[in-house]
Parts: sequence; structure tokens; C-alpha cells
Amino acid sequence: MTKQHANWSPYDNNGGSCVAIAGADYCVIAADTRMSTGYNILTREYSKISQLADKCVMASSGFQADVKALQKVLSARHLIYQHQHNKQMSCPAMAQLLSNTLYYKRFFPYYSFNVLGGLDNEGTLHLPSTVGYSSQGSGSTLITPFLDNQLKSPSPLLYPPVDAVTPLSEAEAVELVKTVFASATERDIYTGDKVEIVILNASGIRREYMDLRKD
Repeated sequence: MTKQHANWSPYDNNGGSCVAIAGADYCVIAADTRMSTGYNILTREYSKISQLADKCVMASSGFQADVKALQKVLSARHLIYQHQHNKQMSCPAMAQLLSNTLYYKRFFPYYSFNVLGGLDNEGTLHLPSTVGYSSQGSGSTLITPFLDNQLKSPSPLLYPPVDAVTPLSEAEAVELVKTVFASATERDIYTGDKVEIVILNASGIRREYMDLRKD
């Protein structure tokens, strides 16, 4: 009789989708609030957006235990930086720190990271170029083509990097984010319940919410 071995892993994909659109003087970051495992919804009110500094926000999908661990590391490093320099980290500096601690797909405001990292052939680390938009998570395969069609920004994978500013007003970008989430919710069971939208501009940070499908 063949002996059966149970396969168990501490890692899980808690689903969800994140989107960011960067304009000339604003950045819109959004994520749904559903956290699930398999076909079970763990909570409908989970925020996937974390504020790292006064004007520095990170949205993350996937395994939320890893996300929390990453946020704690970044928070601790940021606190040390504040004590040493008597000021908060800038967004590029935080992006550099994130590059050094990255271990799976993340989105950072104005910066898009992936598991390939930012090393050239000589092993030199480069910050990623600013990109016009990005999407990560379980609904990204549905959202990204829509954004490509609407915004037609150069690919963030181009090398040498090409900066791309989204040619939308802030209000238009917010409406586009609402549209893509409403569409993705219809076809991705791991995205839903509500979308949290964070808008960063010269005036500061504000939040908006919109209900999505709950089934």
C-alpha cells in the first residue's frame, strides 16, 4: 500500500487586486478590501493600502502575512532614518529601501517592482523608472489590458527606462480606477466587496470608497 504524504505549506494567496495611476501632479492608488483563501472569504473589510510616510503609500496583494512582515521592516527602517536624519524618507529613498527588501511582486507609488529586481548585467542596482500605471494581484490580467488600451503608456519593462506620465486629470484617473475594478469584480472571485482609493497630490492624501460585488 502506497504511503500517503500530506502536502502543507504556510504560504497562501489571499487574492485581491491593486492598481495605481500616476499623473503629472498626483498619484491614485487603489485596492479592493476582500481577503480570501481558496473559495472562502476571510473578511470583506481588509485594507491592502499602507501609508509608509506623509506622502508615501504602498498597496500589496497576495499573501498578507508576508505583506505585514514587509510593512514592519519598512516602518522600522523608516523610523531609524528619521532619528538619524531628522526628516522623513523621500519616495525614491523608500523605493530604494523597498528594492533591497523585495521578495515578491509589490507596487509602490510611481514605481513598479517585480520579482526580477533591478540589477543590470554588472550587478548594479538601479531604481525603476517612473511609470504611468501599474496593476498587481489576482485581477491584474483583466485590469492591465484595459489600462493599456485606455492609457497607451510605454512598457515599464523597456530598457533604457522610459518615463511616462498618464495624460489624465486626477478626476478622470479616479473614475478610470472605479471602472476597472467594477469590471474585474465581474470575473475575478478574489476581487470584490469594496475598493479603497487613495489620492496623493500637493494638498496631501485623501481616501474614497466604492462598493463592489459581494458574491
